[in-house]
Amino acid sequence: MTQELWNTVDRYLTGLLAPADEALTAALAASDAAGLPPIAVAPNQGKLLHLLARIQGARTVLELGTLGGYSTIWLARALPADGRLISLEFDPAHAEVARGNLARAGLDTVAEVRTGAALDTLPKLAAEGAGPFDLVFIDADKRNNAAYLTWALELTRPGSVIVVDNVVRGGRITDPADPGEDVRGTREMFELVSREPRLDATAFQTVGTKGWDGLLVARVVRGAEGA
Repeated sequence: MTQELWNTVDRYLTGLLAPADEALTAALAASDAAGLPPIAVAPNQGKLLHLLARIQGARTVLELGTLGGYSTIWLARALPADGRLISLEFDPAHAEVARGNLARAGLDTVAEVRTGAALDTLPKLAAEGAGPFDLVFIDADKRNNAAYLTWALELTRPGSVIVVDNVVRGGRITDPADPGEDVRGTREMFELVSREPRLDATAFQTVGTKGWDGLLVARVVRGAEGA
């Protein structure tokens, strides 16, 4: 098994089941032209997010980590006309690229990008009464994964779905001595999920154009008071 073979399989699957269109292609091109890091979700992973939102019947989505808005487009397209998506992005330059991509895709009336550190923005969302969100996608800096998951619980309801990206870290997640903050933060998130009675969750490994990684998918099964 090699990266080249993983890429070939991904191209085959994507070509048949998640082909690119003008807006998605333009979003990636604009992100590349602006110098954004090439770390957007793969097309088949974007399609998975889209399907999860549709299966969930989501009307409200919260995304942590917008980058150029590629995953945001996939998620926003799953929402009804009166749906709402709020995406949080730390870097103002990235946020501007994402806003342009969303406008080009005709989704700027559905999806809103807010800038600033997510741990500063999330309390403001709670104070606004922005939730509960039907689906939360966490794909921001990994060192804060546990804190992001805690806020996701505050901003959801029983029945909501929470997805966390990049949770395997090329297998490094199994090494408690790994010095990386990304691994430490993701391990803290897993430990939190394992003892959190409000969540029913699983995680799985993925291989493909994004290398070796994985996703956590959780369902909120009860509220803070056990309801």
